[in-house]
Amino acid sequence: MTDPGAGTQLVLIPSYNTGAKLFETVAAARRVWRPVWVVIDGSTDGTAQTLGRRAEDDPDLSVFVLARNLGKGAAVLHGLRLAQAQGFTHVLTLDADGQHDAADIPRLMAISAARPDAMVLGSPIFDASAPGIRVAGRRIANLIANIVTLWAGVGDSLFGLRVYPIAPLLRAFRATRWMRRFDFDPEAAIRLCWMGVRPVNFPTHVRYFRPDQGGVSHFHYLRDNLLLTFMFLRLLVEMPARLAMAAVRSFHH
Repeated sequence: MTDPGAGTQLVLIPSYNTGAKLFETVAAARRVWRPVWVVIDGSTDGTAQTLGRRAEDDPDLSVFVLARNLGKGAAVLHGLRLAQAQGFTHVLTLDADGQHDAADIPRLMAISAARPDAMVLGSPIFDASAPGIRVAGRRIANLIANIVTLWAGVGDSLFGLRVYPIAPLLRAFRATRWMRRFDFDPEAAIRLCWMGVRPVNFPTHVRYFRPDQGGVSHFHYLRDNLLLTFMFLRLLVEMPARLAMAAVRSFHH
């Protein structure tokens, strides 16, 4: 077990109807880190009850249940507020569907401990399981993210395996009523760049599971791509003012 950042870093897993993959993900995270928190985002698949029973026998596993599905960003926000109240300073977000390599958690946390003012962004290394349309689509998203941040260094705007400093991420949430659903990952990275939080990119392997392998995806191509398109349009409009504010902060420092 890795030293858990002197009690300041935790793993946060938002989950919505992920089924058995959630238990595998939690087990993989617990093998390398403590504490691990799970926010059940209104799931109806029984995972909240099963995981809650497991948490009773594991003091380093905590489960929080939202009464209805609010979206990934909202689930992360719920965990962030609780984490800050308990004195945590950094949170690593891990997707519940098993796509992320939990074995890399200690390395990401170590980078964050060495660079506490930065955000550590996982940069996905895809294998043959990755859908071609998803890989192509994220190239477009990454290009736009780099444009609106003036190439601040965001390697991948959509990948959810990251370590965030909690305080600035909460400030980013307060700056917008959006960022609560699938738009969370790219908008969080962009807004933190605008706030002067530098990205550090870490290459990590990702695996997509087929349905017969227990894979679960709630990504809807039309709905979520429209959400992302609207998000980028919003941020392009907001970009000049935010960059001007960042320039003023840099001048005074």
